[in-house]
Amino acid sequence: MTRVEALAEATSRLKTAGVDTPALDAKLILLGTESIESSALIAAPDSPINAPEAFDSAIARRCRREPVSKILGFRDFWKHRFIVTKDVLDPRPDTELLVETALNETIGNPPKRILDLGTGSGCILLSLLSEFPSAQGIGSDLSDAALDIAAQNADVLNLGGRVEFISSDWFSALDETFNLVVSNPPYISTTENVTLAPEVIDWDPKAALFAGMDGLQAYRKIADGLSAVLEPDGTALFEIGFGQAASVRAIFEDAGFRRISSRFDLGGIERCVIVRH
Repeated sequence: MTRVEALAEATSRLKTAGVDTPALDAKLILLGTESIESSALIAAPDSPINAPEAFDSAIARRCRREPVSKILGFRDFWKHRFIVTKDVLDPRPDTELLVETALNETIGNPPKRILDLGTGSGCILLSLLSEFPSAQGIGSDLSDAALDIAAQNADVLNLGGRVEFISSDWFSALDETFNLVVSNPPYISTTENVTLAPEVIDWDPKAALFAGMDGLQAYRKIADGLSAVLEPDGTALFEIGFGQAASVRAIFEDAGFRRISSRFDLGGIERCVIVRH
């Protein structure tokens, strides 16, 4: 079977299975299982595929709604490729706004110490460390499996000497202060689980998704302990869900913070809340 024939058949199978982007997913899986670039597919669409069994197996997994990233074992985020498994949240493009905002908010005053709460794959923290070559970082998480994946990603990016990953329930294991604190905490209400796509509810860790009946439980815990770890001139950045901006700002105001702002993603949604002392 040629590459173009394999893509056509796979696209049809994925469309029947209810996958939202069947053609794109078929292409990504073909590139991944064949270990080729898009240019090779464009230059030689009629070449036979080299690993038909692997491609067929991967398409079958996608038909069961397993995310492409979990099938291939990686996700591209910011400027790097990160290892992902079922033990970590699949990095989303929206989360890149945290990295972009951190760069914009620290112009002229680059952070020396960065904390990533609920680090997961480490994609946010490691992306920031790659942009701030003089910075050191700590990534905390309650999942030992996630911490292991984050450490692997640090080694792949040659950042292992500048980062430490620790098991911590938010701030419980921390006794240091930081110039920059970032987090993409769980922010989905437990009542919304029936509305989530199978790619999310079946393949992302539940602890990285849900935060109580209103989806705000994690922000309350973070707000309670943030003052103790944030330097006086420090900045904290948090990803938020759709429609949560006013509630999250109120939580940090109740905790004593007054310098609070937000940033919008490309879809026009308030996606990042910025908190300063």
